[in-house]
This record gives sequence, C-alpha cells and structure tokens, in this order.
Amino acid sequence: MTKEAASMPKRPLSLPKLRTVPKQCSGVDQRLVREPYIEQLSHAAGALDLFLVTVADAQGRSFSAERSLCQRVSMPLTVLRQARQALLTRALVASHSPLSQVLALGGDARGPATECATRSADDEPVDLQAVFTHIWEVLS
Repeated sequence: MTKEAASMPKRPLSLPKLRTVPKQCSGVDQRLVREPYIEQLSHAAGALDLFLVTVADAQGRSFSAERSLCQRVSMPLTVLRQARQALLTRALVASHSPLSQVLALGGDARGPATECATRSADDEPVDLQAVFTHIWEVLS
C-alpha cells in the first residue's frame, strides 16, 4: 500500500446503500481472507462455507439436509461431501447431519500438513468474485 493510499480517508462509496449486519447475523470474519483460509479452499468449499455463514444463526448453526444443500448451492452430492470435508479438516465448520455449525477461527489455518501434501486439483485457489457471482446467480 502506498503512503498516499494509507492516508486516504476510508469513506463508504454509497451512503444510501450502506450495509448493516442484521441482528440475527454476526457477519463474516475477515480473517478468512487475511489469514490463509480462503486461498486453501476449493471453489466448492468456499461456496459452501459462504452459504453456511450466510444462513447460520447467532451461534453459527444451520440445519440443512444434504439433498437441500446440494440444491441450494448447485453441487452434486460427491462435490458437496468433498467441500464439507475440506471445511471440517480446516476446522471451519463442525457437522453432524443435518446440523452444521460455523466455527470461530483460530489455531493453524493451514490444517494438517498431510492435507496440504495430498491436495487435489479440486483444491486449487479460486477467484472469490466468481464464487460469489455463482452463489448470487443460484440464490436469485
């Protein structure tokens, strides 16, 4: 960041459309991006995590059967299960179907060393804008 950029006031671009976090939602922890969480997730795992964060109650819980999740995030069951496993491995969620809980961030963001060593092509870093655009299209 340049010295000029650091000294610029950070004002909202659109005051009339200023986002407020609803009372039932705690928002998304920015450490997902600042620390090495998101870049280690596949497109599917990032989409599933965003969906779970979005629908979670104040304690991070949501109730969705696999079939419903597959429809809501437009994923085949095998992809959904792989995405959930990636989130479980990185301690981003806990799950006992049909209950999922988004967990507080902490500890080693990279997950076990074996997970990184055995990462498949599906776990390559993704364009988050594309993930969010896809989710928006599916949910609209």
